[in-house]
Amino acid sequence: MLRLKAFRPNHDKILKIQLHPTHPWLVTADASDRVSVWNWEHRQIIYELKAGGVDERRLVGAKLEKLAEGESEPRGKPTEAMRGGSVKQVNFYDDDVRFWQLWRNRAAAAEAPAAVNNVTSTFTSPAPSTKGRHFLVICCENKAIFLDLVTMRGRDVPKQELDNRSLLCMEFLCRSTAGEGPLVAFGGSDGVIRVLSMISWKLVRRYTGGHKGAIACLMTFMASSGEALLVSGGSDGLLVLWSADHVHDSRELVPKLSLKAHDGGVVAIELSRVIGGAPQLITIGADKTLAIWDTMSFKELRRIKPVPKMSCHSVASWCHPRAPNLDILTCVKDSHIWAIEHPTYSALTRPLCELSSLIPPQYTTPSKKLRVYCMVAHPLQPHLVATGTNVGVIISEFDPKSLPAVAPLPTPLGNREHSAVYVIERELKLLNFQLSNTANPSLGSNGSISDTGKLKGDAEPLHVKQIKKHISTPVPHDSHSVVSVSSSGKYLAIVWPDIPYFSIYKVSDWSIVDSGSARLLAWDTCRDRFAILESAVPPRIPIIPKGGSSRKAKEAAAAAAQAAAAAANAASAATVQVRILLDDGTSNILMRSIGGRSEPVIGLHGGALLGVAYRTSRRVSAGAAMAISAIQPMPLSGFGSSFTTIDDATHRSAAEAAPQNFQLYSWESFEPVGGLLPQPEWTAWDQTVEYCAFAYQKYIVISSLRPQYRYLGDVAIPYATGGVWHRRQLFVATPTTIECVFVDAGVAAIDLETKKMKEEMKLREAQARAVAEHGELALIAVESPQTSAQERTALRPPMLQVVRLASFQHAPSVPPFLTLPKQTRVDGDDPTMPKELEDKKYNEVAVGGGGVSVAVTRFPTEQKRPVGPLVVIGVRDGVLWLVDRYMCAHALSLTHPGIRCRCLAAYGDAVSAVKWASRLGREHHDDLAQFLLGMGYATEALHLPGISKRLEFDLAMQSNDLKRALHCLLTMSNSRDIGQDGTGLELSDILNLTAKKEDVVEAVEGVVKFAKEFLDLIDAADATGQADIAREALKRLSTAGAVKGSLQSHELRGLALRLANHGELTRLSSLVNNLISIGLGREAAFAGAVLGDNALMEKAWQDTGMLAEAVLHAHAHGRPTLKNLVQAWNKVLQKEVEHTPSTKTDAAAAFLASLEEPKFTSLADAGKKPPIEILPPGMPSLTGLITTQKKPAPGTLGAQKQQTPPNGAPAATPEQQAAVAPSETSEPPAADGQEAATISSSSASNPDPSASGENNVTPSGSNPEPVPSGEPVPVPEEHVVGEDKDATTTTPASQQEPSSLPSNNQGGSVGQRPMLSMSDFLA
Repeated sequence: MLRLKAFRPNHDKILKIQLHPTHPWLVTADASDRVSVWNWEHRQIIYELKAGGVDERRLVGAKLEKLAEGESEPRGKPTEAMRGGSVKQVNFYDDDVRFWQLWRNRAAAAEAPAAVNNVTSTFTSPAPSTKGRHFLVICCENKAIFLDLVTMRGRDVPKQELDNRSLLCMEFLCRSTAGEGPLVAFGGSDGVIRVLSMISWKLVRRYTGGHKGAIACLMTFMASSGEALLVSGGSDGLLVLWSADHVHDSRELVPKLSLKAHDGGVVAIELSRVIGGAPQLITIGADKTLAIWDTMSFKELRRIKPVPKMSCHSVASWCHPRAPNLDILTCVKDSHIWAIEHPTYSALTRPLCELSSLIPPQYTTPSKKLRVYCMVAHPLQPHLVATGTNVGVIISEFDPKSLPAVAPLPTPLGNREHSAVYVIERELKLLNFQLSNTANPSLGSNGSISDTGKLKGDAEPLHVKQIKKHISTPVPHDSHSVVSVSSSGKYLAIVWPDIPYFSIYKVSDWSIVDSGSARLLAWDTCRDRFAILESAVPPRIPIIPKGGSSRKAKEAAAAAAQAAAAAANAASAATVQVRILLDDGTSNILMRSIGGRSEPVIGLHGGALLGVAYRTSRRVSAGAAMAISAIQPMPLSGFGSSFTTIDDATHRSAAEAAPQNFQLYSWESFEPVGGLLPQPEWTAWDQTVEYCAFAYQKYIVISSLRPQYRYLGDVAIPYATGGVWHRRQLFVATPTTIECVFVDAGVAAIDLETKKMKEEMKLREAQARAVAEHGELALIAVESPQTSAQERTALRPPMLQVVRLASFQHAPSVPPFLTLPKQTRVDGDDPTMPKELEDKKYNEVAVGGGGVSVAVTRFPTEQKRPVGPLVVIGVRDGVLWLVDRYMCAHALSLTHPGIRCRCLAAYGDAVSAVKWASRLGREHHDDLAQFLLGMGYATEALHLPGISKRLEFDLAMQSNDLKRALHCLLTMSNSRDIGQDGTGLELSDILNLTAKKEDVVEAVEGVVKFAKEFLDLIDAADATGQADIAREALKRLSTAGAVKGSLQSHELRGLALRLANHGELTRLSSLVNNLISIGLGREAAFAGAVLGDNALMEKAWQDTGMLAEAVLHAHAHGRPTLKNLVQAWNKVLQKEVEHTPSTKTDAAAAFLASLEEPKFTSLADAGKKPPIEILPPGMPSLTGLITTQKKPAPGTLGAQKQQTPPNGAPAATPEQQAAVAPSETSEPPAADGQEAATISSSSASNPDPSASGENNVTPSGSNPEPVPSGEPVPVPEEHVVGEDKDATTTTPASQQEPSSLPSNNQGGSVGQRPMLSMSDFLA
């Protein structure tokens, strides 16, 4: 699958191109000498400059810098003002470039069987030399430009400082002495190589006597003996070898070897790594040939003409698992990238892709054909190839998800040697690998293993010992293959999807037990069962004969398109078949066709359930169509057929939603499980079938499977290529990193329900079995009461934590303007490490108490990820094993305590995890304890010595260790010494009162801060019957609650209820005034009721405005304050009735309105708006108590006769009523005999109306209803208002505050007072 990764249009030809190994940066130089640095991931230009001429911005910047440094008059012409001339080469240089250049050279040299001992023992990472700077180096004819991309400051080195010779090419030298710093070699027009120091910016040595003409290209590599060499190619056609070791400090160096390579000059040199052999050199020349050289004997191995009549301008060594036979990529000035298959024997050249089909059509016209002028493969991600053309820069991506054809075999118990099976060409081979040092690796070591088996760090080396063995059974095909192993490890499956063909081998004797035609194969994780996608054999794609041309390439593309169409037809007829391998080694078909769906199958995923992906009929987007069209002109052996059928789902554009086309099936019943899902790119199932991971392009979805399926979450790990479970750890490889995901399902309510349901089902089954065996009598034994303590299982959310173990990046960049201490020679070290740690040989290790090595960081610094696509083998011997595309095993250390503790906890050994935590700095124990808590090990986490008190409290609460939780809480709140029941003050206490007061204030503040925790602790203690702990906590909290305004209202309420619950009456009484002051009348009254203090209850209600409750209580208990309370309450109600909504008026309008208000002319007018009067049953009217003997006016005599009650009392005006009602703060007057006589017997029979919720209330003028006691209430006649003299009502009322009155009260005489029941105000 080839697709466009990034495209940047350009009007000029792109002649020079280079990729940065670790950052997504691409530098190009075009025909008009404009240099651009482009971020191809974010599609942004980082920097641009005109290198050929004079860049005005740089010139002005240089002048400003010099002015800032105090130089007023420049001495001579600045170097920025010199014309650069044509750009000959562009490159990046920083610590990453330096490291990976050295790594590539050593790894290639280490492949030679004779070189292993020489090379592996001496590999040490280079010391950081550029100190966080990222240099862009531009080699122009007249000068070299060194530009720092961090600070944007540059340095120009004119050719006058390099013997005044034109600079044509450059190369960075790996080895240099400490004083010289980084070295860069420039090839001159006079055949001399000059070496410049990037610290002194001076010429340090020359290589002379090799070339007669100009030098065209330079490259460093390492011989199998371990010697660093520099090879140069000149316009005279010579290939010259020089020593680049610099152990002898000589100014002039002469060549070691010189040989004729090409007629007409050498154009480019490339290093090729050979599996199991010495590295090779590839050269291309002006004579249109490509030559391959052996670096041991320096003899020519092969010479070919890749594309007839056209000379190559770029060459790249390539090793991609999707195309295992293609070793070299090259480009000529046409629109293809060409690949050379088996360069040392058959040497067939094929077009890998037609680039014009990748770019948007508007950039190419019939008159402007696409032409490639330069090409480079990514040094660390071989699936990325960048090409510079006459229309812009194209970065193409070639199947980033394909993995090396290797699969691990299970290791026998107790065996330290592990093995994996891999396919190379037509051979099946066995890779045995193990850690060669038997001792435990150093604590805190954070090294990664290079190809050569040496740690990239100064920790104890973890040498990898590996042996490759040949298996006698041959393999039928040499095209792209996929290797997998059954769950038991007894069988190995190999699928060649391009053929299509599969074979199943028995591992014990490597005999073939099953084979046939299939493009996809998936194993069951529980038994030796597999599913295959059977298909009819599509026609083979034609091979271009040697010596093809562009015309032949087009013919081949048309043939490939036909073959792809035929393959699509064959795919639509394919069926999914399940077979089982029995113990005798025979294969039997279980199910001939799974699923009744008619859509063609495009993917199979093995696991505890079989996943089948179908092609959905959907509209193809323009981006997908473009990508599909790019695939079809691929005449590689068997390519195209599987690309357009199997991988079609991955051509989706980002905007297009993922179709629901993935169905899970049971291996047992072959029935669908659940609904349709989006198709994942790969799936990984835990060996114990507890967890599964489905990987999509941007994230990985993780779910738990037991006790039932539950989605846990997704982790944002984009472009993951594969993953392996190790208990609750998922190790994931991406093209640039290695990640570890720690997973725990937590405890959800649905899990507990499912568990309970399953236990009940088991119990019923046991009963049914017992009845079947022994009859009904058996139930007596089964149903006997089981005394099993019901444990309260705390719910726990799921936990997903991602830790990055390895990446390509070097140590974190430190900007150069920071002062740097002396650098350590540790690759992944923090550069700002103090001197005392630097002298330690452990990576990031300090010495703790008792001489234990303690890691000073939370996690190890990222280790170096091996290059290229990787297969994750899994964890064996405490290290994570990986195998790369060169079939080399690598080990990633997991011994840093931050990682080790997590791995042990995830594996289920929390006790060992806590022991290992002693080697982790105590400042990281909180972090580790949170992890253990998420994994369900709260009790074990309590044993970590460095956890904070706050976290210790949470852990103690989780693990039900309430005594420890109380101690933590007392320490955090500093409240050990308050709340004690003291006997009195001694003399010393009196003398230290000031200090004691300060302590109490501090303690109260502490308790207030942790009030919620105190309440939680009291509840937990009450729930588990630990009353003494609850009492200790209550003492502290009530002491703080007694301070006015300290606790919030909800905290005070909770405290009051808990004090009442525990019978702490003394402390409760001190709390009541605080409750009243913040308006918690109910709680204060409840406290008064618990204390048995009626006056306190009334005060609580009265002071918080709950007058209805106060009246009812006073009436029920015969309190002398009843009259005052009723008057105060009626007054409040009257105010609420008279309240009118306020409208905005100015002062004048308000004054005029006041003049227009009607004035009262008589008491009769006042009686038209009667005051509200609501009374408890049997209480006399408040207005009846006012006796006025004033004679009425003659005009109103008749009205008064009708409107006055029998005792002749007139209606009281609001002013008079207010005068009668005493203020709330005045002393309650003594009740007269009449009031005492009106308390009804029925209300006296209910002494606590606040508890019962039913109260006896008689508003005047109501209709008569039976009283709950069944007897009417006798009321003296002279006190009843209105005509119904014997009417009484009993109305149930709730204890709520009065909210509002009905607004339709009609005015009138006192005798016609509105009939309002008490429930209207209390309901």
